[in-house]
Amino acid sequence: MSWRAELLAAWAVVVRNALMGVRNVFFFFELLFWPVVGVLSIGLMTRFLGLTPEQGAFVLVGTIALSVINVCQLEVAYAMLLDVWSKSVKHQFMAPIGVRHLTVGAWLVGMLRGFVIFVLLAALGAWAFDFRVLAPGVGAVAAFLLGCFLTAWIVGVLVCALITLFGNRAEAFAWASTNMVLVLAGIYYPVSVLPKPVAAVAAAIPLTYFLDAYRAHFGFHAEFASPLATGFALSAVYAVLAHWAFRAAVERARQNGLLLKMSE
Repeated sequence: MSWRAELLAAWAVVVRNALMGVRNVFFFFELLFWPVVGVLSIGLMTRFLGLTPEQGAFVLVGTIALSVINVCQLEVAYAMLLDVWSKSVKHQFMAPIGVRHLTVGAWLVGMLRGFVIFVLLAALGAWAFDFRVLAPGVGAVAAFLLGCFLTAWIVGVLVCALITLFGNRAEAFAWASTNMVLVLAGIYYPVSVLPKPVAAVAAAIPLTYFLDAYRAHFGFHAEFASPLATGFALSAVYAVLAHWAFRAAVERARQNGLLLKMSE
């Protein structure tokens, strides 16, 4: 397949997901309401508890990461969920596109939505709590966002694989998986406070390192050596594994007839 055909196939998924998002008012609710409520509630909690500006920044960075990853990850998961809900899974895989086009196209839309959320929450944090999320500079912000987007892609693709294997029964993973990853990665606390077995699991999650690297710009000592390099290396490994798992799930669903059962 030529590069032009590759781009067109991915762009078709971008257009589909973008149109579905524009036409569904609940997507805008999901995009704006919960992230804003999350930052406001956590920010007010830091004021009530009398946290120092550095401690407040630590918690708010985690809250913003949660919102960005959740929005982007859901968009990737919608690559399968939209077809499951409309019972058109078999039609999706009859089209001249592959798993890579499906996930990358959805991810591009997710990154756009995630970036909009980040800008909105950065402005809200600066206005309401004097939290300058952009203070570390363009390079640090770009690395942090890319780390969040890669985490979202990995989780979203794994959710797609589970949905392909188990059908509607796996829908709950689309909403639960991000929270599970973030709890382990230290969204509101350093992973050093976790029990050693759990901390070992946290050390295997790329987001742990991206959070650690970004928080170091707000006065916290980095817990890991070369956190960005480690985070991106782990992300590359998990991205390959997630893509392979989704492809394998699609092949298995074709063989056992689940693709047809999820379609009309």
